[in-house]
Amino acid sequence: MRRIVAVVLLAISVIAGAWTAEPAPLGWLDDERFDLHDTGVGHPESPERLRLIRAAVAQSPLAAGLLRLEAREALRADLLLVHGENYLDLVEQEVAAGRRVLSTGDVMISPGSLTAARLAVGGILVACNAVLDGKTRRAFCAVRPPGHHAEPERGMGFCLYSNIAIAARHLMERRALTRVLIVDLDVHHGNGTYAALKAEPRAFQFHLHQNGIYPGSGVRAGAGREDETGEGEARDHTINVTLPPGSGDAAFLTALRQRLAPAMEKFRPQFVLVSAGYDAHEDDPLGGLGVTTDGYRRIYAELAALANRHCEGRLVAVLEGGYSRQALGPAVVATLEALAAPK
Repeated sequence: MRRIVAVVLLAISVIAGAWTAEPAPLGWLDDERFDLHDTGVGHPESPERLRLIRAAVAQSPLAAGLLRLEAREALRADLLLVHGENYLDLVEQEVAAGRRVLSTGDVMISPGSLTAARLAVGGILVACNAVLDGKTRRAFCAVRPPGHHAEPERGMGFCLYSNIAIAARHLMERRALTRVLIVDLDVHHGNGTYAALKAEPRAFQFHLHQNGIYPGSGVRAGAGREDETGEGEARDHTINVTLPPGSGDAAFLTALRQRLAPAMEKFRPQFVLVSAGYDAHEDDPLGGLGVTTDGYRRIYAELAALANRHCEGRLVAVLEGGYSRQALGPAVVATLEALAAPK
C-alpha cells in the first residue's frame, strides 16, 4: 500500500512539475540555406552578415542554452496572407529567368533566393508557433533576406517577402490573436509592414527610424511620417517616431517609455513582433542614429519587460538590417542577453 501511495505521489509531483516548469528561455532560429540568397560582391546585405552573427553567438555563454528551432519553407498559402498571386508569380518567374535584380525595385535575386526567402518566412512562423505553444518564451530569428520594405505587390529595399507582416497575419488569422504589436527598430522605415497592416485594427505598429533617408522617411506619404497613424478602423494604431541623426540610445529609450508603453496600456498586446534592425548602430555604414551595442541591450530589456507585463513575455524578434562587420554580431548577442534574462 505504501508503495502504491509513493508511486501516486511521485506521479502527481511529476505532473505538477510539468505544469509549472519554465519553458526554454530563448528560441534561436537560423539556417545555412539563408546563405543561398546571393546578392553579389560588395552588396551590404550579404551572406556574411549571418556568418558574423553565427560566430558571435557561438562564442557567447548563451549558445549552449538556446532552443534551436528548425526552419521550414513557407507555403504559397503563407505568402498569400499578405502578397497577391500576381506578385508571387512575378518573383518566381524572374528568379527562374535568371534575373539579378527584381523588376519591382532594388532587390538582388539569384537562383537560391526563393529557397532562402521562403525559409525565412516559414522559419518565423515556426518561431511564433513555438512561443504560442509554450516551447519557449521568446525567440530570435536570424533570417535573410530581410522583409520590412516588401509591400504586398512590390519587393524593394533588399526585401522579397514581408516577413513580419506575414507573421502578424498568421497570428491573427490562424492563431486567433486579436492584438498583435509590431515594433520596428530599423534605421529605415518599415514601409512594407505599414502598407500591409495600415488598415488592420488587430495590429498596432510602432516605428522608430531616421528622418529623411530611404525610403523617404518623413518626406513622402507612406514612408513613416509622424502624421500617418493608420487607416479606417486601424486609425491611431500606428505611431511613427522619426529621429534626427545622432539621436543615440536615449532617444530610443525615451520613445519606448513615453510613447510606446502608454499606448500599450490601452492596446494590451497578446504578442510582440520586433523588426530587429541594427543599422541604427553608431558603427553602421548606412545609418546615422548612433545607437550603441549596450543601447540595444537596454532597448530589448524594455521590450522584454513590456512583453512580460502584457502577454506573458511572448516576443519574436526578426533580423532586418544591420551592415557593420564589427557591430552586428555583438549587437545581436546583446539582444539575446536581454531577451534571455529571467522575468
